[in-house]
Amino acid sequence: MWLINSPIGRKVVMSLTGICLILFLTFHCCMNVVAFFSGDGYDEVCEFLGSNWYAVVGTLVLAALAVCHIVYAFILTAQNRRARGNERYAVTDRRPEVSWASQNMLVLGIIILCGLVLHLYNFWGHMMFAELAGIPVANDPADGFAWIQDTFSNPVFSILYLVWICALWFHLTHGFWSAMQTLGWSGKIWLKRWQTIGVVYVTILLGIFAFLVLSFWLGFAPSYCAGL
Repeated sequence: MWLINSPIGRKVVMSLTGICLILFLTFHCCMNVVAFFSGDGYDEVCEFLGSNWYAVVGTLVLAALAVCHIVYAFILTAQNRRARGNERYAVTDRRPEVSWASQNMLVLGIIILCGLVLHLYNFWGHMMFAELAGIPVANDPADGFAWIQDTFSNPVFSILYLVWICALWFHLTHGFWSAMQTLGWSGKIWLKRWQTIGVVYVTILLGIFAFLVLSFWLGFAPSYCAGL
């Protein structure tokens, strides 16, 4: 099957799964915006997306997309290294059109993977998984607002999340337009447009996540976030 065996097919899989993951981040961002206005409202969203069958199915689909994206990323990286051979050890100047992110996607990917594991532990593990497995935890598994407060009141977690968000920014600003190029949705005119759209879109998206972390860490989250 060309999607598995062909280098171009693998890039197409990477692009499609990457776009799906960006769409999920957009949904997740919209969900988190609720926490800026009402803790009770955010908890209602978390309860709706708790251990219900549709949420479990969605989680499995999302996990499959993430695993596929990660596995193909390592395959393509190994493939590119083999293709370059000894040339990868040569000292060359970076061409102006080659971004820093494109040359460090593996490092960024590893940071993102570590951040994902941390995020799953702090939230999914204490919420959906704890509810499904019946594991006692410090807060109600459906009380997402309490988990946000507990997690980001810890400066270590907050700093690690901010590093994760920075790595995501570099990864996604490159990946966004690269996916469009791989899928044939960009030409000489649209390439620069997709690059600009990607930077603006990803900056807004991840800026909201960063602001959420900072607002709860530094204690300037609005008091009415707690439903008061």
